[in-house]
Amino acid sequence: MENAMNAREARWWEAQENHRVLCTLCPRYCIIPEGKVGFCFVRKNIDGRLYTTAYGRPTGFAVDPIEKKPLNHFYPGTNILSFGTAGCNLGCKFCQNWTMSKARLDEMKALNVSPEEVVRLAQKYGCPSIAFTYNDPVIFGEYVMDISKLAHQVGIKTVMVTNGYIDKKAREEVFRDIDGANVDLKAFSEQFYHNLTNAHLQPVLDTLEWLKKETGVWIEITTLLIPGENDSMEEIARMCEWILNTLGDEVPLHFTAFHPDFKMLDHPPTPYSTLQKARETALKTGIKYCYTGNVHDPEGQTTYCPSCGRQLIERNWYRVKITGLKNGRCEHCAEIIAGRW
Repeated sequence: MENAMNAREARWWEAQENHRVLCTLCPRYCIIPEGKVGFCFVRKNIDGRLYTTAYGRPTGFAVDPIEKKPLNHFYPGTNILSFGTAGCNLGCKFCQNWTMSKARLDEMKALNVSPEEVVRLAQKYGCPSIAFTYNDPVIFGEYVMDISKLAHQVGIKTVMVTNGYIDKKAREEVFRDIDGANVDLKAFSEQFYHNLTNAHLQPVLDTLEWLKKETGVWIEITTLLIPGENDSMEEIARMCEWILNTLGDEVPLHFTAFHPDFKMLDHPPTPYSTLQKARETALKTGIKYCYTGNVHDPEGQTTYCPSCGRQLIERNWYRVKITGLKNGRCEHCAEIIAGRW
């Protein structure tokens, strides 16, 4: 059981009556009785004060290709040091990392790793960036902030792979030193968010708009297409129109394939044809860069110039070859290609 000896006082909370606390990190706004944890499992009321038990407690590390996040326009072909903790602030019935997101730290045999040690690991393995991923990094925001600040001091970039479910005030601090983010836009339906994630759509849209318009964070969007739930071309078209009109045509969009998992074992895998149609819909809408994922689809994972149509970055799974991009421009027509290169 976590206690004040191995937890750190949280940043975003307010005291309530009867030694309860209000967590203000995400739009769930959990009111937590003394001795209990919030929905995410890692923010705990200890003696009437809120503590984060996830600080310095990763469940393991991996060196991944940046494309696995997925980020296709953020230093393509490089490696990224990746880690997460236990817990999550959403309740997705289709979660494909549920063994981490629905676990408690003691169940995962979490490590003890300081922010300084995380940065040194990235240096040791030659990773130019660090990803907060696997579960949702919003819930260990204090740890994210301290690592990101130290990483910047030695020239290492940081990336959030997140559901975007974060309070408006907290996000200004958590994203302060973040360079890139892949945000899960799980559907374009409040009903979907309510029934299948135990959350709401609008806060995610607000986060995306804020990231694009108010920060310098490079963003890409991922939508996992689940048969019969969020894969209608009408919904996908509406989502693409919102992205185009609110965020612009240069935010890369990834449609990825669902496989039966967690509490949705009764749903079939996403047909390849659905991913193709979704990508075609996005491109016809006017989105310049759209990709498919979780399937073998070299064409759908390759970057093309939106002006002349030439191949710029060839991808086959995580094998990446830059073939027509130089200094952020198409070598053939000199079109500026949005991204971090």
